[in-house]
Formats: sequence, structure tokens, C-alpha cells
Amino acid sequence: MSELSALDAELRDLFRFAAERSMLPRFRALADDEIEMKGEDDPVTIVDREVESFLTDALTKLAPGVAVVGEEAVHADKAVLDHLSEQCWIIDPLDGTANFTEGKEPFGMIVALADAGKAIAGWLYDPITGRLCHTKAGEGAFVNGEKVRARTTGSDPQIAAIARGFLNEKQNAHVDATIAPHYTLVDIPRCAAEQYPRLALGQNDVSTFERTLAWDHAAGILWLNEAGGKAARPDGSEYRVDEHEKTGLVGASSPAIWDEFVGRISNPPD
Repeated sequence: MSELSALDAELRDLFRFAAERSMLPRFRALADDEIEMKGEDDPVTIVDREVESFLTDALTKLAPGVAVVGEEAVHADKAVLDHLSEQCWIIDPLDGTANFTEGKEPFGMIVALADAGKAIAGWLYDPITGRLCHTKAGEGAFVNGEKVRARTTGSDPQIAAIARGFLNEKQNAHVDATIAPHYTLVDIPRCAAEQYPRLALGQNDVSTFERTLAWDHAAGILWLNEAGGKAARPDGSEYRVDEHEKTGLVGASSPAIWDEFVGRISNPPD
């Protein structure tokens, strides 16, 4: 049995504690006054706030002087985004909040460590199963201490996870013309902490993301790339956590699948 590093074990224990204290007791038991809407289809709960506060305090004690960029902190004060260009922790305290508020899985917790605009370590935790996906730049990708390599689904046609419900009419038409004829289309789980593992563990072959906020994607992108898959901007450029105005991202279980998919969406038929 593989052992976690001291830092990985520390993060796992923090996730477990937050899940057992704040998250799991309220799953399918949220009161109406424990849910608010930050925007259309963008809920926030007491769990988001409790877990972010707990992780912020814990990570600050773990690494004094390293900034913390939390999703809810950014919602309260956009100036927090300025820390993304320096060494910082990045927290999504409850990834998949919409699922959680509806009493559905999946949902998770995500933490990344970044420096100079690039993720250098990442952790994605599933509170239901206890699965911890973790990585450090240059060291490979792991699940619960076991090194993993990205694998395809083996399906023919390949499986593409596309969030069609978030696309406008023109974008959906583009999917119909360039993607649908060549792939089996499935919906996304609305949880990056689950989608990135699906791309490496043989459930999906390729997926697209429109919104690419750092707390959703920094850890998963690094983990997938370290596993031997590929996640990058559609133009091939690498993802940076401090480019928070940018949109668009493609992740795939192999560089070859990434190249083929991006080639199709970049060159639609007449």
C-alpha cells in the first residue's frame, strides 16, 4: 500500500474533517435559509462558507505568509484575485454546489497551490467515497497514494462530455456540426472535482469547459496533465490561474485525443 506524503496526508485530513463536520451532515438536509443565490443558477450555502473559512485558517497556519484565494472570498472582494499572480492557495470549498443543494452527487472539495500564475500542486477530494486525487508538478498523478496513468475509455466512438445546457443556440449548432457526428455525447457532472478524474480513469475521453475559474480548474488541469492526459486552452496554450478573464478549455485522456478533438472544433464543416 502506498503512503501519502506529509503534505498530502495533511490535506486529506483537513478534507475529511471539513466533510464530517460541515458537509455530510447537511447533505440532503439543508434548510431554506442555508442557501442563497449569488447569481442565476449560482447558489452558495452555509457549507461553502464554513468549509472555506476552515480551510483558509488551516492553510494559513500550515504556510504562514502564503495568500489564500477562496471562491467565496473572491465573490465578496474581487481584489482577492490579485493574489493569483503570486504564491497562493486556491480553494473551492464545495465544488458542485448546485448538485449539493439538490441533494445529488457528485460534489467535492478542491485545493491548488500556485506560484507565479501556475499551479504547482493540487488536490481533489470526494467526500462520499474518500477518493483523493493529488499531484505535484513533475511528480505524476496519484489517487489515494497510488500513481495513475490516464487511460481512454476504449469506446468507439469516443465519449465526449459536453455541457450543452450552458451553450447558446450558435454554440449548440457548432456541437451538432463538429462533435455530435463523431462522438458519443454525455453531459458533464457539473463538478470539476469529478470531471477531471473521469477524463483519466476511463469514463470520458474528452470534455470542454467554457468557464475556467482557478478554483474549479487549477488542480484538475495539473493532475490530468501529470497523469499523461492533456488539458489546455483550445489554441494549445497552457492554463494559467491568473488569467481569470479567459474562457475556453479542452481536457482529454490523451494528447492524441485532444489534438483530434481540437482539430474538429477548429475546422467546422461548411
